[in-house]
Amino acid sequence: MKLGRFTGLGMMVAASALSWVAAAQTNPQAGGLNIPDTVQFVGKQEPGVRKATAIVNGDIITETDVDQRLALIVASNRVELPPEELVRVRAQVLRNLIDETLQIQEAMRQEITVEDREVDTYFARFSGNFQRTPQDFAAYLRTVGASDRSLKRQIRGELAWQRLQRRQIEPFVTVGEEEIQTILDRLNASRGTAEYRVAEIFISASPETQAEALANAGRIVQQVRGGASFGAYARQFSEASTAAVGGDLGWVRAEQLPAELSGMVQQMPVGSISDPVSVPGGVSIVALVDSRQILVADPRDAQLSLMQMSIPLPAGTTPAQAQARATALQARTQNMGGCGGATAAAQAVGAELITNDQVRVRELPGPLQAMLLNLGVGQVTQPFGSAERISVLVLCGRDEPPAATGPTAEALGEQILQDRVNRRAQRYLRDLRRDAVIDYR
Repeated sequence: MKLGRFTGLGMMVAASALSWVAAAQTNPQAGGLNIPDTVQFVGKQEPGVRKATAIVNGDIITETDVDQRLALIVASNRVELPPEELVRVRAQVLRNLIDETLQIQEAMRQEITVEDREVDTYFARFSGNFQRTPQDFAAYLRTVGASDRSLKRQIRGELAWQRLQRRQIEPFVTVGEEEIQTILDRLNASRGTAEYRVAEIFISASPETQAEALANAGRIVQQVRGGASFGAYARQFSEASTAAVGGDLGWVRAEQLPAELSGMVQQMPVGSISDPVSVPGGVSIVALVDSRQILVADPRDAQLSLMQMSIPLPAGTTPAQAQARATALQARTQNMGGCGGATAAAQAVGAELITNDQVRVRELPGPLQAMLLNLGVGQVTQPFGSAERISVLVLCGRDEPPAATGPTAEALGEQILQDRVNRRAQRYLRDLRRDAVIDYR
C-alpha cells in the first residue's frame, strides 16, 4: 500500500548518511516494528498536507465524491462545524470512501451484485423517512451540496458488504446449543441485576497517538452534546464493528464492559454521553441509551391513558404572565375530580384537551416519567410547557407491564452469531486494506 498519511511534523531534515544510520537504535516498545528511538525524516514534505483524492486498486475517488459525502454528513447532523473540525471530518470521509470502495470491489470479485432497482428501492424508503418523494429528496440533497448519487453509492456499498458477509463469513460461524443454554442459565441467575443499553464510538490509538485520539474524541463529544447525532458520528468515525449500526452494543451487563467503562456506565444518567475514556487500544465514547433490570418488568413499560390539558400563550406573553396562567391551571385541575371533570375544568380556564390511551412511560421525557410513575389514577402533573403553551397531564388509567421474560434461545443465538460475524467482518476489512494498492493524489 502506498501510504498517504504523514506525522504532521513534516520537517525537512538535513542529515548526513552517517548520522542517519547512527540514529537507528530500535525501539522495543513499537509492537515488534524496527523503529528508531530518534526519528529523522528524509526528503521534503509540507507541514499538514492532506491528500484530497485517492485511487483504490484502480478506482478513483474524486474530490467531488469527498465534498458530497461531507455535505451529507453535515446536513444529517444539522450542526455547524468549525473549520478545523471540517478538516478532520473530511479526512475521515476519505478513509470511509476508501473502505467503501474496497467493500464494493471485493463483492464484485466474489460475483456479488446489487441491482440498481434495489438501490432505488432503498433510496425511496430513505426518502420516505424524511416525508419526501425520491425526486424531492434528490433535489434537497443538491441544495445542501450533496447528491443522490453519493447516497446511492453508500447504499450500494452497505448492501454489497452485507451480502458478502452472508456468503463468506456467516456460513463459517457457529453457535452451539450448549453455549446458548449456559448463557441463558447465567441470565436466570442474574435476575434483578442491572443491564444497560450502550452505544459506543471507538477510536484506535497507539501510545504515541493517544493524545491526538483523545483530542479528536473530545471534539466529537462536543458536537454530539451540541445536537449532532451520536449514531451518525459512530457510523463515520467509530472503528469498532458496531459502527454500521450506529455504535449500538445492545443490552450488556456492567461486568461485560472494559473496567474503564464499567463503573462509569453505572453512574451515568440515561440519555447521557460520556467524556472520552482511554481504554486498551484507543479511546471510547459511550452513550447510555437505556437501563433495566434483568428479567424484571420495567415500570417504564407500563401503558398509560393520558389527557393533556393545555393553555395557549399568545405572542409577547411575559414570564410573569405565563407563571400566573400556570398557577391558575394548577389550582383548577388539582381538585377537579380526575379525568371525569377534565372537560368542565378545561372549559373554565380556556384550555385545549387531547387524549391518548396508548402512551408508554418510556416514550415521555425523563422528568415526566418520574412524576407519572408516582401518580395515582385521576391525579395531575405539575404544569410544564414552553413559550407557546402551558400544559398538565391527567392520568386516566395505567396498564402495568407484563412479567419480564428473557430472550429465547433462538434470539440469543442470533445475537451471539451476529457479534461474531461483525468481528470477522472487521478482520476481513483489515485484510482488504492491507492488500490494497492505494495511491493518494
